[in-house]
Amino acid sequence: MGRVRAVRTKIGLTAGATLMAGLGLGAISTPAQAAWPACDPGALCAFTSRMGGGSPGRVYGDNKNLRVYDKFARARSVFNNGTQCNVRIYAGTNYSGKSYYLLRGARLIDTHEASSAGGVFRNGVGSNKWC
Repeated sequence: MGRVRAVRTKIGLTAGATLMAGLGLGAISTPAQAAWPACDPGALCAFTSRMGGGSPGRVYGDNKNLRVYDKFARARSVFNNGTQCNVRIYAGTNYSGKSYYLLRGARLIDTHEASSAGGVFRNGVGSNKWC
């Protein structure tokens, strides 16, 4: 009887793991999640994939025109890895258009989604000001 129970348990665990893998559940880390740490301390980073996927574009200090940098012009996710300040990011260049105050350590995981700053940055980030 104990042997039958052990076999049933193994079958159940295998079926559950297969179902979770098929649904994409149970994955602890993904390549997209691994990119966030690539953003250097003190930087505002933009990624062309959601959830910090790919290599980051990095800027430091205030920038009137981030559109000259491909990663910011096509930003799909943004991370404030500042060490001292929050940062205000703007949809337009020269600190114009709608803006969002990104707290230190905060991320916009998908700029195309309304839940990420109202989807204001679906066409990229135009400029930024620290503190």
